[in-house]
Amino acid sequence: MASDKAAKRAARRAAFLAAGLVAGLALPAAAQTRVGEVSTTFRMIGPNDKVVVERYDDPRVGNVSCYVSRADTGGVSGWVGLAEDPSRFSIACRATGAVSLPPGLPQTESVFRQSSSPLFKALTVTRIVDAEKQVLVYLITSTKLVDGSPFNSVTAVPVAVP
Repeated sequence: MASDKAAKRAARRAAFLAAGLVAGLALPAAAQTRVGEVSTTFRMIGPNDKVVVERYDDPRVGNVSCYVSRADTGGVSGWVGLAEDPSRFSIACRATGAVSLPPGLPQTESVFRQSSSPLFKALTVTRIVDAEKQVLVYLITSTKLVDGSPFNSVTAVPVAVP
């Protein structure tokens, strides 16, 4: 009985990881710019832990920029690229000019994805169109599940109404 539950759990985990890989391959390339960083923990060897702020421009909706702050693990493991960054992040998207919806924009679409560990953990930003309120909602989630729910944060950008 316990082995059946473990096997089902392993199968669900494998399916989730495979779906994440397929989704990651389908995402468009996004412009990313590191805006700045702040050291948070001193490390004797290797770089310090820090909070990094990056800008992602929406590849399909002009004049929308999303700013993501995230934890970046330092030390020796961070220095050689083996550290797993914690699932702590925030998002704020802003209109940098008039925002209009391009034709054929899907109701929900993954727009950015960034790896945060060498083993299948990533931050993903999804755009959701709220047509009733004329707003674009941007949701950031982590592919690493914690107690059944992924960490997440949300922001919204109004669309210019003609």
